[in-house]
Amino acid sequence: MYKIKFTKNAIKKILKINKKKLYFRIYIIGGGCNGFKYEFIIEKKIKKYDIIIKKLNIIVLIDYISIQYLKGSKLDYLENLEGSKFMIKNPNAKTTCSCGISFSI
Repeated sequence: MYKIKFTKNAIKKILKINKKKLYFRIYIIGGGCNGFKYEFIIEKKIKKYDIIIKKLNIIVLIDYISIQYLKGSKLDYLENLEGSKFMIKNPNAKTTCSCGISFSI
């Protein structure tokens, strides 16, 4: 229904979060270089109006407003010398900043 893809690295990282009985949340806020910004947090509880994505033994929470911007996206998790972070590859984004955190539609 909500076509969001997850790389193997993202699945591994989210599984570690879920095993601690916590939930991984993706949401969109206004801001950043291009108008919208991806945010990721860890939640203890599922909220009443959350969209719950269960896929390959992981659970991801997204609110109703954010999901409209994420359809068709792919979530990845990167670890390198600069650090570690989740990244979204969004086919709906017309422009993105160089760090990949903000975008415009």
